[in-house]
Amino acid sequence: MKAIVKCILFSALLLLLPLPALAAEVHVAVAGHFSVPMEKIAPLFEKSTGHKLIIAYGTVGKFYAQIKNGAPFELLLSADDATPILLEKDGLAIPESRFTYSFGKLVLWSARPGFVDDKGEVLKRGNFKHLAITNPKLGVYGAAAMEVLKKLGVAEQLQAKFVIGENILQTYQFTATGNAELGFVALSQIYKDGSYAAGSHWLVPALLSPMIKQDAVLLTRGKDNPAATAFLTFLKGPEARKVIRAYGYEL
Repeated sequence: MKAIVKCILFSALLLLLPLPALAAEVHVAVAGHFSVPMEKIAPLFEKSTGHKLIIAYGTVGKFYAQIKNGAPFELLLSADDATPILLEKDGLAIPESRFTYSFGKLVLWSARPGFVDDKGEVLKRGNFKHLAITNPKLGVYGAAAMEVLKKLGVAEQLQAKFVIGENILQTYQFTATGNAELGFVALSQIYKDGSYAAGSHWLVPALLSPMIKQDAVLLTRGKDNPAATAFLTFLKGPEARKVIRAYGYEL
């Protein structure tokens, strides 16, 4: 009889245990520009909820194609707002779940101090061998960079100097290692808490490149996953927003 009572009490205690017993995993596709903040936000979310994030970084163009072809992603943190809307029209995302989690900024950066001036005139001088840029057909920041070059009237003359990154992470690596003397990267990759990374930079003005609206959306594959909805809620909360602001994003 005592054994039965103990068993009942133990079962009752299990029901009272917090989230780990109910923990779930969620597969998240994250645009490369958001990789550094995401590496800070992920452990905060996992500690708070007990859920686990399985994260893939890349370009929105590739993610769109992969999701269309059945990739197991349940959430998308896009580098734009157009791709989530397109996925909604395709019936692959939940419209009411979409929201803007940040506004990104484009920056021209060099790991070499004094190489990039504060007006971007270095692009017109052209005294460099390589300019890193993300594939504009796949990456939002690459497309934004091409628009800047076109507005400045230097796109054609600099094209032979392009070093094309498959995503913004690779573009940053080309620039950080000096394989390209300068490159167009996301502000979040070289900025934190009011300080810029070593080197020199030009923050592209809004007249040439408006802030990039970036939306998150729940994909249909994740609609019944509690971890997916929990992460979207967490991304809107104060802990995540504090991290996002620290990397230069507007909210």
